[in-house]
Amino acid sequence: MKISGVDIRPGNIIEYEGGIWRAVKIQHTQPGKGGAYMQVELKNLIDGRKNNVRFRSAETVERVRLDTKDFQFLFRDGDALTFMDKENYEQITLPADLLGDAAAFLQDGMDVVMELYDERPISVQLPDTIEALIVEADAVVKGQTASSSYKPAILENGVRVMVPPHIGAGTRIVVDVYEQTYVRRAD
Repeated sequence: MKISGVDIRPGNIIEYEGGIWRAVKIQHTQPGKGGAYMQVELKNLIDGRKNNVRFRSAETVERVRLDTKDFQFLFRDGDALTFMDKENYEQITLPADLLGDAAAFLQDGMDVVMELYDERPISVQLPDTIEALIVEADAVVKGQTASSSYKPAILENGVRVMVPPHIGAGTRIVVDVYEQTYVRRAD
């Protein structure tokens, strides 16, 4: 499926220069002179290379449709992550760097969606948000305005996120997995 270069969004998988790439970050730029363009940071899904490319609105790229399968995360063994196919119960082991920063948010028994290209796993999609426990949070600094001040907190998985001042250690919160940001207090 062809899409315009300015319609690329983070997470899109595109075919570019003979490879399969995932759009990691995008920045739409409209200079004073000339046409608008999309600055896209791409990551090669086969060998992990990164590339920054400018796409003008006139350029089109091929958006790749990947096969998806439901898997369940079983366990971590060093840098290896083991998943189980929920249909036939086969196990597959993948390197943790395939997931990037999101690997820290994997929890035992978590349902994930694996994306396959030619029957080969190239990425794993976690749920957008998860619940996590705060194990350490800085004390509130008196005199800070409550409207825009956030303080650092460390989650049970070791990830550091910024939380509102009223959130303390021992609180369960909902975290955006891919942005690594506080969403809301868990119910």
